[in-house]
Amino acid sequence: MKPSLVLLAGAITAHALTGTATQPYPTYENTRPPFSTIQPSLASIHAVAATIAPSSPTSHVEGKSFNRIVQIWLENVDFSRAARNPNIQWLAQRGITLTNYFAVTHPSQPNYAAAVAGDYFGMDHDEFVSFPSNIFTVVDLLETRNISWGEYQEHIPHAGFRGMNYSNQATGENDYVRKHNPLILFDRVGEDEERRRQVKGFEEFWEDLRERRLPQWVFVTPNMTNNAHDSSMKVAGKWTREWLEGLLEDEYFMEGTLVVATFDESGGSKVQNRVFTLLLGGVIPRSLWGTTDDVFYSHYSTISTVCANWDLPSLGRWDCHANILPPLSLHAANRYRNAKDVEIENMYYNLSYPGPVSQKKYTKDWWPAPNTVATCASGMGVLEGVKQMWDIGEGSYEYTRAYPDDGFYGHGNIHGKGHEYAWKDGEEEIEEEVEVLPPVVVSEAAINGFRSQVLWCLGYVAVTAVLFF
Repeated sequence: MKPSLVLLAGAITAHALTGTATQPYPTYENTRPPFSTIQPSLASIHAVAATIAPSSPTSHVEGKSFNRIVQIWLENVDFSRAARNPNIQWLAQRGITLTNYFAVTHPSQPNYAAAVAGDYFGMDHDEFVSFPSNIFTVVDLLETRNISWGEYQEHIPHAGFRGMNYSNQATGENDYVRKHNPLILFDRVGEDEERRRQVKGFEEFWEDLRERRLPQWVFVTPNMTNNAHDSSMKVAGKWTREWLEGLLEDEYFMEGTLVVATFDESGGSKVQNRVFTLLLGGVIPRSLWGTTDDVFYSHYSTISTVCANWDLPSLGRWDCHANILPPLSLHAANRYRNAKDVEIENMYYNLSYPGPVSQKKYTKDWWPAPNTVATCASGMGVLEGVKQMWDIGEGSYEYTRAYPDDGFYGHGNIHGKGHEYAWKDGEEEIEEEVEVLPPVVVSEAAINGFRSQVLWCLGYVAVTAVLFF
């Protein structure tokens, strides 16, 4: 790729990246200076909780396929374990199971960040992080059309809490943690008082449901027990069914709603980072209940789906051409063609690539630039604010691929075919990505098998010749 200059806010300096086969990433260091951790005293937490008022803006912007999206995230369970859980199986009979939905790295925090920012910027840890204001999120996209949004975090001590954690006050056990609260990681939300008040607790969820004022973009995080992190799949499955079962019968909640219930990552790094994901809600037709979808998706797909549904611009990162989810991908109003030629056999997504928030591969003074000239899956291009903040150009990475980079293989060296990004109705292609596949490795067993077949054929010819003559 061409060198790309990155324009950064404040004291962050411009730095060039040359993406070549020999130097796929900029130079990095093995350690990163820590961010200043925010952790208020218990007394100050209680004082703020007594005065701050949660905010619940509403809107009614009609989408192509759904009018509300509710994302529910659980923790650290392999696909097969989740699929065996009886409560998850009960839910699966009421929706679509995505069999090839991938997390993007380990551990938890970078996956949460990726799901709202279109990248995780090399993050490879769960320590305190605060992304600077030059990094945009899905909130900036939603607000271009005044689409309401909100996060609901179980046992967050008060709306907009920015601290590292808040333990169970009775037992001292883990309860609410910042690393599972994606939007609060970003200064564009965390340092904006009005936006912060839209990050609130479960009490506010049930109140907003009762008052018929749920936002159109919703992110739900259970506490550290209910999400399976500090418990088990048995606990998380029971919680998920109990939390959703009543909602699936609630006419207001179900009308025009898409529910995406997923996991942040798999249980370890020795298997593919493929996570069990269910699509539920009123927009899933009964004819698709209990079915599966084998298309490749990732955490970035939720952003691209939101953008395509409401005709929103993109962040210009891995969200740009991420495959969009059903039922929008099946909807007559959708004109974008998903990539269905992605080979996932050798995709693992268990390691992070270098970046400015990495602890092991820290790229000092360098942040990847977004692609600000792409059209993206929504057809609406890239957010104007992103263009103004960053250089106009194709970006630091190949952000227009349907599959993101894998930190194990390095930038631009991932197993999988390219995808011809195209629109339906025979319109011109927007972009064409052709990926060079790695050399084919032929196993010894395959070679021996081939030799056996050749010898058998020669023997057959010889016997036939003797009998004939």
